[in-house]
Amino acid sequence: QVQLVESGGGLVQPGGSLRLSCAASGFTFYNYPMSWYRQAPGKQRELVARIFSSGVTTNYAESVKGRFTVSRDNAKNTVYLQMNSLKSEDTAVYYCNTIYSGRNYWGQGTQVTVSS
Repeated sequence: QVQLVESGGGLVQPGGSLRLSCAASGFTFYNYPMSWYRQAPGKQRELVARIFSSGVTTNYAESVKGRFTVSRDNAKNTVYLQMNSLKSEDTAVYYCNTIYSGRNYWGQGTQVTVSS
């Protein structure tokens, strides 16, 4: 079955960096777009970044453009989210996502807290 496992979250000061990873299994990873979402307390889950199967085409939320970079390693079935210049408003639980056979799959989430 499809499994997505995130890692790499933590506590970081404003202006700092983190790299999130999402290890995928149970489907042909290189054929599918992968996305990162986040959900802050009291807010709806929002799309942060998406990378298509080739790894060339990416989309970003306006709020993270120029600061976050999504990438993938199809040999390792892993997608990454490099987050730089972090702000307090980036604090959220970050989720990895894919759509397979018409169904949304989510990881368990990893907490990112940006605070001094």
